[in-house]
Amino acid sequence: MTLEELVKNLPVLLAALLVTILFVQSGLDKVFDWRGNLEWLTGHFSKTFLRGTVPPMLATITMMELATGLLSGIGIVYFLLTGSTVLIFYASVLGAASIVALFFGQRVAKDYAGAAVLIPYFILLIILMYLTNPFLKA
Repeated sequence: MTLEELVKNLPVLLAALLVTILFVQSGLDKVFDWRGNLEWLTGHFSKTFLRGTVPPMLATITMMELATGLLSGIGIVYFLLTGSTVLIFYASVLGAASIVALFFGQRVAKDYAGAAVLIPYFILLIILMYLTNPFLKA
């Protein structure tokens, strides 16, 4: 790994670090405050067709968030060892899918402000996906 390669990929590495922090913290919050999150989400979805699915939805999004954050962090280390951003790419794909799932839930619950807050994260993940996409490189 040369300094030039490191500096050239600095935007990707910093974005991946932000994704790591964001998703690991969010996932761990759900793990350590499962009951509080479950209670809040049960109320949040009480008047929607999703009301009976809150526990499996919470488990799924928790696993997706933790997987995204861990894969992004591992991807940073992998890049430093190999120069490849492929793991960061797959973390960004999983992260974007997580944000889409959260966005869907917020819209169903008619929490439009909560849905709007997710858009900058989604844009970051799409940019990160584009910058690291191994299928776009010649």
